[in-house]
Amino acid sequence: MIPFSEILKVSFKALMVNKMRSFLTTLGIIIGVAAVIAAFAVGRGANKVIDDQIAMFGSNFMFIFTERSAVGSSTPPRYLTVADAEAIERECSGVEAVAPVVETNVQAVYGSANWAAEVVGSTPGYAAVRDYKIGQGRDMLPSDVRAAAKVCVLGRTVADKLFEGEDPVGKIIRLRTVPFLVIGVFETKGQAMGGWDQDDFALVPLTTAQRRLTRNANTGRVGNIMVKGVSMKALDYLDIQISDLLRERHRIRQGQPDDFAIRNISQILDARRKATQTMSILLGSIAVISLVVGGIGIMNIMLVSVTERTREIGIRMAVGAKSWDIRLQFLIEAVTLSLLGGSIGIVLGMASAHGLAKVMASPPIFGAGVVALSFAFSAMVGIGFGFYPAWRASLLNPIDALKYE
Repeated sequence: MIPFSEILKVSFKALMVNKMRSFLTTLGIIIGVAAVIAAFAVGRGANKVIDDQIAMFGSNFMFIFTERSAVGSSTPPRYLTVADAEAIERECSGVEAVAPVVETNVQAVYGSANWAAEVVGSTPGYAAVRDYKIGQGRDMLPSDVRAAAKVCVLGRTVADKLFEGEDPVGKIIRLRTVPFLVIGVFETKGQAMGGWDQDDFALVPLTTAQRRLTRNANTGRVGNIMVKGVSMKALDYLDIQISDLLRERHRIRQGQPDDFAIRNISQILDARRKATQTMSILLGSIAVISLVVGGIGIMNIMLVSVTERTREIGIRMAVGAKSWDIRLQFLIEAVTLSLLGGSIGIVLGMASAHGLAKVMASPPIFGAGVVALSFAFSAMVGIGFGFYPAWRASLLNPIDALKYE
């Protein structure tokens, strides 16, 4: 039996004779492996971002808003009210906190500094629902809401824009033309999905916002109601309870559509997760097709190589090479082509993943297992598609091979 090192040397020499053909043969493997690496890295990175966003918002967070399609219908709609929020907190089980909300955009002014900020009118339950923590000063109190006090708690961004290098607590700012006492500043929360800055807002008592900053003082109308469940499992049950309660309060008869909608943050982000999974499946399909095409290309080229080197095979057999030696030689050539394509594909896949990640605004996450699996799969493609040419070469009759022209 010919030493393995000698077979390896001959195989590499044969591949180097036709460098361009060898490279073109590996293109399918390169594209396939690159697609696998990119799909897994970008998919895992996007899912990590989504999981972080769920954790940031709170996985047991949900909100209720007026269904806009019902507003224009023939039946007069019932808008959400403070009384609805109080009923949810009072009558629904599994509720940790409830916060009715009105929102408006105003110009916040302090001295010569001003900033276009979102003002959120709500109750002390808002910080609990959205998991905001006080960094300086104090949070809003129920007495502030009852008295319609002109106080506010600032998000970190608004505080930095208005009070550069200055302690905001105890200062007076103007929201529109109304003076508000800054009683606290929330800790930084950072950006949410879509680049939305969660620290760019000012929280004021709901009653103050309704009377001073919006036109909902008489109706008690709110823009939406935020609800935090005691756990993730409680959300589905809460959804049913809240829906039944609001249909009863809004006098919606059986068969009529709801004039409100309920969403939880997991449902919203799940849509993004599905989009990411679709892209991963698409790239994975490309990878499978490319690997199959690459494998077929390797098999075809190896069959051509067997035909071109028939006389060489005959000479090797004539000087003592066994069928196993010939089979091993061509298998090594096929596996070498596959592993070469796999190695290039891994590098190209990592580069592609970084490019795709910039578009999706999520850093890629590479796993050693995926890289190793791609490399191993490349070898399997080489063995699988290289076996038939190698087997065919090993069956050649030495005399017929020596006569081949």
